[in-house]
Amino acid sequence: MIIRRLSGISWGLVSGVYVALLLSCILVPLCNLAVPEDSIFHLSTYTVTLIGKYLCYALLALALDLVWGYCGILSLGHGAFFALGGYAMGMYLMRMIGPRGVYGDPILPDFMVFLNWTELPWYWQGFDIFPFAMLMVMFVPGLLAFAFGLFAFRARVTGVYLSIITQAMTFALLLAFFRNELGLGGNNGLTDFKEILGFDIQSDGTRVGLFVATAVALAACLAICRAIVNSQAGKVLLAVRDAESRTRFLGYSAENYKLFVWVVSACMAGVAGALYVPQVGIINPSEFSPANSIEAVIWVAVGGRGTLVGPIIGAIVVNGFKTWFTGALPEIWLFALGALFILVTLFLPHGIVGTVRSWLPSRTSQSDRATGPSDTHNDTHNVDETKPASGTGL
Repeated sequence: MIIRRLSGISWGLVSGVYVALLLSCILVPLCNLAVPEDSIFHLSTYTVTLIGKYLCYALLALALDLVWGYCGILSLGHGAFFALGGYAMGMYLMRMIGPRGVYGDPILPDFMVFLNWTELPWYWQGFDIFPFAMLMVMFVPGLLAFAFGLFAFRARVTGVYLSIITQAMTFALLLAFFRNELGLGGNNGLTDFKEILGFDIQSDGTRVGLFVATAVALAACLAICRAIVNSQAGKVLLAVRDAESRTRFLGYSAENYKLFVWVVSACMAGVAGALYVPQVGIINPSEFSPANSIEAVIWVAVGGRGTLVGPIIGAIVVNGFKTWFTGALPEIWLFALGALFILVTLFLPHGIVGTVRSWLPSRTSQSDRATGPSDTHNDTHNVDETKPASGTGL
């Protein structure tokens, strides 16, 4: 009975996210494009872009929760996959500038002309084609994740050692992308975008379209994550998280399952980065900063690890507070973020959603016990039946 209640609570939370995303896809465009600017119901284009950025962060947090919450892989380098997806989108947007750049070169971006490059590097070829660029948005982060995971997981690197290696990976990429010789804009990165798919990237309609695309992508990735965790493979992932050695003893190849979910998560993070870049208008090496990856971990922890919905809520809530704090009290924002993480660790160890899920069954159990002895007996019987599910699952 308690398992059924928990399943109902989880489905209710997921349904709530879907409903919220659907309503946002309807109301946000209406409030921005149809409502007059002098109305209190009008949403400015800045606000639309800000909410869209929050949804990109929510998608990154969802991708991180898939590997951390359901497979026990604490990644401190998911910002690298996010940034690689963003650079792939940025390369497409730079190719769309054409002769409208400062130097008027129809092929070379402005920074290449400034650095006296004479031809476009081979790895920029094809990025003037939108489907190819979108393929690279997922392929490049996925390829890096596959190469990294193939060696790390087969070497059975786990725990804090794996986390440190992921952080080293993103720091190495940060240093590499700062180099002008790489041909990706160096310290300044890629910016001054003009259009996407032929639409002016600064227009209100395009901004709304990007917001809707982000909401749809978040809903789709949430559905993919739910399909994975509710499948047979998802049960094996939970077993790997709780008792990896026992899972191997039963004949499962833990490395393959971890590699699969690691690559899927990296591709989702790349999609989040690709949707982020046209909305903020720039991508530079600072997106590889290890601090960004650590901040994503905080979003997941605040919302609730291993819940899928929790990281979405955590990313939106934390970044909402960040926007307010950096505007009102910018000098104490980092202290506030650290305090938030400490408070959540001490008083909400399962995060917002995890705490709600554990609180509601206890409340309903108390009400059931108050109804009579027969109901109490049935509840106790059901709790005993579900005891094995609360352990390792093996």
